[in-house]
Amino acid sequence: MVCGGFACSKNCLCALNLLYTLVSLLLIGIAAWGIGFGLISSLRVVGVVIAVGIFLFLIALVGLIGAVKHHQFSVSCACLALNQEQQGQLLEVGWNSTASARNDIQRNLNCCGFRSFNPNDTCLASCIKSGHSCSPCAPIIGEYAGEVLRFVGGIGLFFSFTEILGVWLTYRYRNQKDPRANPSAFL
Repeated sequence: MVCGGFACSKNCLCALNLLYTLVSLLLIGIAAWGIGFGLISSLRVVGVVIAVGIFLFLIALVGLIGAVKHHQFSVSCACLALNQEQQGQLLEVGWNSTASARNDIQRNLNCCGFRSFNPNDTCLASCIKSGHSCSPCAPIIGEYAGEVLRFVGGIGLFFSFTEILGVWLTYRYRNQKDPRANPSAFL
């Protein structure tokens, strides 16, 4: 069977994150076992191994949730790639679909209408109540949406690249031996 579409990449990301979870639990377990049986005397080394295990576990958990809910890397790239026109279209769809969010936005941002205000429509902004002219909500929401999309996209990419870095580090350092334990060992 050929791996096509988003289902395969989603399943691969879930499997990879489950593997990360198992590796992190293995790191924590081996460090605790080694200190418990007195095989490792350095608390500093055990502390670092446990800290790395916990960090890897948290990253894997966030990655697993992101992979199950959405495609983390794809969503991050999409957040960063949306231009102003596409953001406006997306916001307009959201504006037209929910009346309660529309009322909250108008009240909190002190604006009326999306691109223009129809006097027959309801507006809960304080500017309309005081008799002043109100600005449309689209530019104000667009500013906030642009910042949020950049932030969410950046955070998603950060976690995606840390997973890639984790794979690389695991591959790079998986067969290293301690030269102090055996001087003839290779690195």
